[in-house]
This record gives sequence, structure tokens and C-alpha cells, in this order.
Amino acid sequence: MVANFLSSLFGGGAAPRSAAVAGAETPLVTDPAADELAVTGAALEELRRMVLGNGAQLPTTVASRLLQLADILRALIGYIGRSGASTEQRVLLNAVITDYLPSPLRAYLVLSAGSRRDESTDTAVLLEQLDTLYSTVQNLDNQVRTGAITELAVHGQFLRDKFDIDGLHLEGR
Repeated sequence: MVANFLSSLFGGGAAPRSAAVAGAETPLVTDPAADELAVTGAALEELRRMVLGNGAQLPTTVASRLLQLADILRALIGYIGRSGASTEQRVLLNAVITDYLPSPLRAYLVLSAGSRRDESTDTAVLLEQLDTLYSTVQNLDNQVRTGAITELAVHGQFLRDKFDIDGLHLEGR
């Protein structure tokens, strides 16, 4: 009994209770930006399912433009996942996917079948909104991609200045 007590004090015997539960106490480290991007990606897939599920109620041009936007946004989400983007760019991406695209689509789907014809005023208004969103998404895509290029150029300049790469000369050459 005394031996068990002494061995528990000085590390003998079973592992201390704190070590056994240490794994349970360690919080999982997650990247909030990656989590946010995953939620945005799921919302985009939900939007795509909504378009495909209501395809018979949508004029072909509307469904086509929505799916085209979804394809561009999916590629942009993948690029941002690999290369990153500013907070403002991620917020805009999320707003486009979770609000700016689905809200007008839901409102359009509530309209009568006569209002959802190819030549109706309501369809023209929706297509105009989709054109505006398309140019916004193209601009966002360009900003994200050129921002990464600019960031790399600035980083490259920093490395050149820091390590004076242009001034390096190997002896014997």
C-alpha cells in the first residue's frame, strides 16, 4: 500500500489522470476563414440545387446565367481556399452566395407562371440583376487573383531587399 502511494507520487504505476485526459482537454485548432469558406461553399451548392430543382419554372436564360455564376463562384471558392483572400473579399463572396443571388431567385419563383416567361418585365429585371452580379463576381475574381499576384510581387521585392539577391556574386564566377 505504501509502495503504491510512493510510486503514484514519483511516476511509477499507471499514467497520471491528467495525462490520460490530456487529449480530451486539448481544443481543436480550426481556421475560422476555412470554416467560413466551407459554409459559403455549402450555401453555393444549396443555391445550385435550388436552380436545378426549379429548372422547369425558370426561363432557360435565367437558369443558364445562374448556373454560370455558380460555376464561377465555385472556382473562386477553390482558389480562395488555396491562396486566400482579404476579409472584405470573403464577406462579399459570402453575401453574393447567401443573399444577393438566392433572394431575387426566391422572389422570382413566387411570381405567377405568366410573370416568369422569357419576355416578361419581371424576367428582364431579374436578368439585369444577374448581369450586375456577374460583373461584380468577375471583378471580385479579378481582385482576388491580382491581389495574390501583387502580394507575391511585394514579398519578392522584400526578399530581394532583405537578402540583396541582385548583389550576390559567387566567387569564381
